[in-house]
Amino acid sequence: MAVEGRPPTPKSILRGHKAQVHAATFIRNNERLVTGDADGFIIAWDLTIMRPRAVWQAHENAILGIAGWGNDRVITHGRDNKLIVWKLTGDDEARMSTTLPLDPCTEPRPKPWILHLLEVNTMNFCSFSYCPVPVPVLPGQQEGQSQDTAEESKSGSELLIAVPNTLASEAIDIFHLPSQTRRHTVKLGDKNGMVMAVALFNQANSLTLVAGYENGLAIVAHRDPIKNDWIPLYQATCHSQPILSLSISPALDFFLTSSADAVIAKHPLPPVVSQDTTSTHVTATQVSESEESNRPVNDKAVGKSLLGAALAKAKQSQQKPPHKPQEAQTQPLKTVNTKHAGQQSIQIRSDGLVFATAGWDSKVRVYSTKTLKEVAVLKWHQVGCYAVAFADIAPKTSAPSINDQNPKATASTTGTEPTGSDSLGHMDKSLTVVPKLVELTVRDKRLRQATTAHWLAAGSKDGKVSLWDVF
Repeated sequence: MAVEGRPPTPKSILRGHKAQVHAATFIRNNERLVTGDADGFIIAWDLTIMRPRAVWQAHENAILGIAGWGNDRVITHGRDNKLIVWKLTGDDEARMSTTLPLDPCTEPRPKPWILHLLEVNTMNFCSFSYCPVPVPVLPGQQEGQSQDTAEESKSGSELLIAVPNTLASEAIDIFHLPSQTRRHTVKLGDKNGMVMAVALFNQANSLTLVAGYENGLAIVAHRDPIKNDWIPLYQATCHSQPILSLSISPALDFFLTSSADAVIAKHPLPPVVSQDTTSTHVTATQVSESEESNRPVNDKAVGKSLLGAALAKAKQSQQKPPHKPQEAQTQPLKTVNTKHAGQQSIQIRSDGLVFATAGWDSKVRVYSTKTLKEVAVLKWHQVGCYAVAFADIAPKTSAPSINDQNPKATASTTGTEPTGSDSLGHMDKSLTVVPKLVELTVRDKRLRQATTAHWLAAGSKDGKVSLWDVF
């Protein structure tokens, strides 16, 4: 990222927005970076050439959030009280304008096809959150083995969208797509102020909601499918100013919050107690009672013990204590005063090792998620940064070969016999297939670099996006 002794420098600067950049996200396996500005414009950048592939005005007011839905859809959330799902494929990009908002445009820029549109509340400056519809576990199945329905969830055919409530700014609405119907309205308090940040995800095959409020309070609530109610699992006030952003760890074991103050807080994500626990205990009690009743008894007591045993058994079953509800935790895992007030955006990288913040002081800071210690300061912008985004980091595996990309590759393309055998047909384990890197085209090299780089993108008030390759 930087030569030893010198400050780090960005790999590229993407210039094109006329207004401050409020949101950024990587899509399509990091081939595209999508950014949104205060004028409602969206730019999809091709990271193989660092040029725009699609430019359009998605909203009439500032962009609050952007997310990819599969490889062919993009969700945008604007301050014009609209959340829109756009169809954006490679074919759609071919007919889109590449004229940047900075450049004059005499004709209206074409827009992608609108798949869904929700009228939502945007008074809070709170962006949306989404997750696949949770798949119920059927009897006799282990968690995460619900077969066909699980595959549908992975394919992204249905989503749940969480946004602040239209009428009560302290409540949260959860909508379903593609039906565009409201499924839940969650109100976790009356004196916390407006919802400033929200995250929705699946935990133990049920919904978990994390909310950050205007008074600095962070709450974790789980939906009890039996009671059809939201149960708080954790709540703590670690900030003296409104929470500006939050990020959930990939392992779903903690989350981070940043605020207008200088504090970064690391909070626990309590595991959800399975509803099957109670039934298991009841079954065990019933078995022990059955064993007790089947014990041999004195013949003289048989006449009067049959009715007495039945009554005693019924009385015991009525006196069983109810299942004790899970108590809410109140202690954060760790808090740190960074002495840098106003950290507008925070995001944890997909490997869970580091996270980054975009600061009002124009700096992007990278921290360790384990210790919350600062490990890098990225300085290029001269004015405040409002958005930060990490590219997804693939798990470390052996480097893919040309044969993995082209199943039809033969000895002529690899420079050695693919079978690795001698003239007698015996396998020679010492022979290895070494791909010729010269077979990669220039475009393939650029594509590999774009999709494997550890990108960190930062959007600023100056309308520029700095792109860094970190750790």
